[in-house]
Amino acid sequence: MNPAVTAIVIGGYFLLLIVISLITGKKADNETFFLGNRKSPWYIVSIGMIGASLSGVTFISVPGWVGTTGFTYMQMVFGYFLGYLTIAHILLPLYYKLNLTSIYTYLNTRFGIRSYKSGAVLFILSRTTGAAARLFLMANVLQITLFDALGISFEFTVFITIALIWLYTFRGGIKTIIWTDTLQTVFMLTSVILTIVFIAKSMNLSFTGLFETIKNSDYSTMFVFDDFHSKQNFFKQFLSGAFITIVMTGLDQDMMQKNLTCRNLKEAQKNMYWYGAAFVPVNLLFLGLGALLYIFANRNGIPIPERADNLFPMIATGGYLPEIVGIIFILGLVAAAYSSADSALTSLTTSFSVDIINISRFEEQKAKRIRLGVHIGFSVILMFVIILFKLLSNDSIISTLFTLAGYTYGPLLGLYAFGLFSKKNVPDIWIPAIAIASPLLTGILDFNSPEWFGFQLGFEKLIINGGITILALIILSKFKKN
Repeated sequence: MNPAVTAIVIGGYFLLLIVISLITGKKADNETFFLGNRKSPWYIVSIGMIGASLSGVTFISVPGWVGTTGFTYMQMVFGYFLGYLTIAHILLPLYYKLNLTSIYTYLNTRFGIRSYKSGAVLFILSRTTGAAARLFLMANVLQITLFDALGISFEFTVFITIALIWLYTFRGGIKTIIWTDTLQTVFMLTSVILTIVFIAKSMNLSFTGLFETIKNSDYSTMFVFDDFHSKQNFFKQFLSGAFITIVMTGLDQDMMQKNLTCRNLKEAQKNMYWYGAAFVPVNLLFLGLGALLYIFANRNGIPIPERADNLFPMIATGGYLPEIVGIIFILGLVAAAYSSADSALTSLTTSFSVDIINISRFEEQKAKRIRLGVHIGFSVILMFVIILFKLLSNDSIISTLFTLAGYTYGPLLGLYAFGLFSKKNVPDIWIPAIAIASPLLTGILDFNSPEWFGFQLGFEKLIINGGITILALIILSKFKKN
């Protein structure tokens, strides 16, 4: 790849994002930054949320996953849709009824201040690590394909990555992100489609031939019903997908902040239906790309990299396909990573400002200065966590993210489930202890599950974690009068 051409393409892309930020950030205040003045068109929100949910993790890791798990990831995707329906009919009505800016304010209303702060801290920890992992993927690929050739260090690559996000989000916040994420979703999906077209052309495959090649390959297995011990068992994957969606979308300030910018509940629910339905064909597209990458590598004697996440970058930028494929890949990766990371930075700023600092107690100008400082602070934190990820990461990033979600979002799942479906009260002072103990107990079960149960726990750790939290809340409720 030509580093100069790649740099020009990326520069032009970010120039477009900055232009959008200048337009959407005019006369922006805290209400604009946090909620977009609740005027976002639902269909724009829906398109942007697709890109934010998929991110650079899906862009790279899902195709790489195909080598070991085939199309079984679709079992989770089908579960996702059940989760989106739950969010649309249980959580969104609650959030709109309470007119929330931060969704964790509900925990203060239901349990008390310690529960509220615990929920916000769990989100901040989880989203910080999740956003850093996603950005690590992009920064690592950019380093290999572009910045190494220019003699630029990885640390400076990370700085540039975060600085660009800050530059186009610090004014308009969520109002800007609604529109930039829509643009980035379009770029990302276009990149995947064009890559598939070029690979098919290089293998002389028509559309029908493309479909048949994937269908008849060793990578097309989608359902696993006969082995309950397998992590890819349908029932484990389907239920895990539903619960992962509920917590990583419905109980996540990042994703719900976009929904709360819609004009009303009806439009927010409509957004959730279309957004959920779109996930099925979009993920099939990524899995199809993954199968083609492995088939292409096998046919051309290309060694499969030890780390599955490296397969797509290696083939796209390694000279095996026309140079335009590498440029398309980089553009798609940047779009995918930034569509998730920009909203993560904004939601972290929102949660810390609203939930931890209680920014509403300050007059507007002072609150704006505080919010700007928080935005800068989280930018710096993300830089350091990304660098730490480079030192520690040794697994598929998407697997790592779902594992982290099982531990950090489990207590949130338990708190919201207990709060919504029970009228019992609990001593609020014990909630932080439960939020720590539940993941620890889940970790003990996970570590010993092969010996105790004869199989390794998968993404169902999230359900177990939430269940332990609910059980603890039920026991505590016996010690407090309703």
